[in-house]
Amino acid sequence: MSSDQVDKKATSLDKKRPLDDVDHVEDIQKSPAEEDFDNSIDDTRPSKAVWMIVLTVAMGGFLFGYDTGVISAVLVNLGTDLGHKLSSKEQELITSITSGGALIGAIMAGLPADKYGRKFGIYFGCVLFLAGSVIQAAAYSVVQMTIGRFVVGLGVGSAAMIVPLYISELAPTKYRGRMISFDNLSVTFGQLVSYALGAGLTHVEHGWRYMVAIGGVPPILLAICLTWCPESPRQLLMHRKVEEARKAIARVYPDANEAQVQAKMDIITYAIEYESNAVGDKSLWWQFKQLHCVPSNLRALISACAVMAISQLGGFNTLMYYSATLFGLVGFTNPTAVSITVGATNCLFTLVNMATIDRAGRRLILIITVLGMSIAMAVTAIAFHWIPVSPDLSMTEGSVNWAGILVLVAIIIYVAFFASGVATIGWVGTELLPLEVRALGTMMNTVTCWGCNIIIASTFLSMMQAMTPSGAFGFYSGICFAGWVFVIFCYPEVNGIPLEDVRQIFEHGFGVREAKKMQKERKQQQQQQQGGRV
Repeated sequence: MSSDQVDKKATSLDKKRPLDDVDHVEDIQKSPAEEDFDNSIDDTRPSKAVWMIVLTVAMGGFLFGYDTGVISAVLVNLGTDLGHKLSSKEQELITSITSGGALIGAIMAGLPADKYGRKFGIYFGCVLFLAGSVIQAAAYSVVQMTIGRFVVGLGVGSAAMIVPLYISELAPTKYRGRMISFDNLSVTFGQLVSYALGAGLTHVEHGWRYMVAIGGVPPILLAICLTWCPESPRQLLMHRKVEEARKAIARVYPDANEAQVQAKMDIITYAIEYESNAVGDKSLWWQFKQLHCVPSNLRALISACAVMAISQLGGFNTLMYYSATLFGLVGFTNPTAVSITVGATNCLFTLVNMATIDRAGRRLILIITVLGMSIAMAVTAIAFHWIPVSPDLSMTEGSVNWAGILVLVAIIIYVAFFASGVATIGWVGTELLPLEVRALGTMMNTVTCWGCNIIIASTFLSMMQAMTPSGAFGFYSGICFAGWVFVIFCYPEVNGIPLEDVRQIFEHGFGVREAKKMQKERKQQQQQQQGGRV
């Protein structure tokens, strides 16, 4: 099918259903994809190649995890290699600047993604990861190290924004959730590897330089392997590269016939036109007002961003960035090795989330796990009362006592609750937002993530000194508890509810009861349909 034919197809469909006056996509009763197209291609077997492609681009998530996790071991191995022993403020600066770079990188990555393609954004992220690793490995001053961490942060933000987008547009519908979750799993695996290498290189002279230098190897491999990966079919059709899009779709669905491939292209083409008519001619200011001034949209945004804020302000990133420092204070002789337990638990329970999120639902998982996070932080705060910590947070000499063991156990339990709950659901929350404001809402959710991340990374050591470790972890426990109360009253369960119907949930409040009612009605309808078929 030529580009002219694609245009004619979209035009004919527009005549079937006028879209020019549609402000809200959900105003249309039935999805055009369901009514006008054959979507049987999703019933065919996906290729092994698509899994390899996802595995390849998920290396971007691995880089995200490695470069944010490696700082934990670097901080306890720097010594005076940057000219002097770093103060708490300097450690917080080096740590938090990566989150600042990620915030900027995530916003910047979305701008050229539609014009130049998803692969371009990943390539650019590879350059940033490599450059940041080189700058850090060669650093002999706090300023140079800070610049290196900032550049890596730009890469982290770019990867966090582009990689899930690329996977979602390429993945078969039935496997989309698992394939996107695989990116998050890669992040946790990167953190685990960074902890393991940190432990192995701790007693090597200037070992921290090797730790950050190793981070420059995966982006080279990713850039090489990315040449084998196709561009997103949606991106190709958006730029009228029809034949390339056809090849990409056929590569994902090797058993599909020509008619099924064409139908898939028609669906994507119509979706592009569909979205363009809803938001394409609307200004950013119009979208901003729709997001913040329409009560139902604002409530949806608050629900999504609140869960993301809980995931960041609840204390997890203090463990990711400062776990080696923390376990050193407790009394462990090789704190970087002990930190491996944090990375391993995070990675393992991310798999638990992947297996349960679509079965148990988001709300139930959050109610259980956020309360568990609060209790675990409270136990950590109490245990620190029996651990002697010097005012300058210097490493403790001697063996770890019973309270130190309790801290380790409580932190492992906390990480398990975190990884199986808000770690993934914080990003899934954008499903609450209507289509015409979803892009801007996703950006707001990303800003919430990295903005809160900056707060945590730049204040943890200062809080430990000013409030004592017990006070700091008690504070995080309080945030988690407040988040748990919010989830109970303000976070509806939308699992299984079509995105077109989610708007109705927030029409007259946060819709916890309305969502339950809608789900009950849908189950009854499904049972009646199944009974009718029998």
